[in-house]
Amino acid sequence: MRNLINFLLKYNYWFLFVILEVASFVLLFRFNNYQQSVYFTSANTVVGAVYEVSGGISSYFHLKSVNEDLLDRNMLLEEQINNLEKALKERQLDSIAVNSIRKMPQKDYQLFKARVIKNSLNLADNYITLDKGSSSGIHSEMGVVDGNGIVGIVYETSPSYSVVISVLNSKSNISCKIVGSDYFGYLKWEHGDSRYAYLKDLPRHAEFNLGDTVVTSGFSTVFPEGIMVGTVDDMSDSHDGLSYLLKIKLATDFGKLSDVRVIARNGQQEQKELENKTTKQ
Repeated sequence: MRNLINFLLKYNYWFLFVILEVASFVLLFRFNNYQQSVYFTSANTVVGAVYEVSGGISSYFHLKSVNEDLLDRNMLLEEQINNLEKALKERQLDSIAVNSIRKMPQKDYQLFKARVIKNSLNLADNYITLDKGSSSGIHSEMGVVDGNGIVGIVYETSPSYSVVISVLNSKSNISCKIVGSDYFGYLKWEHGDSRYAYLKDLPRHAEFNLGDTVVTSGFSTVFPEGIMVGTVDDMSDSHDGLSYLLKIKLATDFGKLSDVRVIARNGQQEQKELENKTTKQ
């Protein structure tokens, strides 16, 4: 306590000076309008500058989180666009498959409804059994399709049942072409993945792109022209290098086969007998 008193006594003139200065400034700005306005203007300018700098610093540090939010939004939009494009492409393929069946001339073809009661996917030679047979008008060498595309060819029938050679069978050999061109080849399954088959013997001068649609060529008595088969997924050269080998993503999901249609072509037997007679000569 004594030291505090000594300190105040030692510097009492300085304390008195500070008190008088503060009092003079208070009186000056308190009772003089001009000095008061100058004070508030200057104070507001200083405070405004301080707030501006503070706001700029806050905005700078906030900018990182804003950029991250924008990046997340952009990624979400890109994902939604990709999903929409994929859905649109699938819808277009579904439309092609349905339209190809609807466009078959009624005077040339008949469709018989049937249901798959047995199916296999993992064998070298897969077969499908249907719940309809010869008593329903179904006979061997009739084409079988579902709402997505080709399924196979009827192999044997009984009055009540039919056995179909699936596209997923080494014996299956279906003439197909690329939409928009007249170049054709033969669809073969090479075992393995049930989602893919291969289009062989496509000429080297044929023009096509990945994603192109593949349909039946109509060069047989089994399938009419234009039935959906799938899309071009990949390409390579044949073993001899004289033609293309196209990997085709099949439109038909053979793991989900249920309701199918059997195609009966009017005049099919007559055409086949004539062609067989010509071949034997």
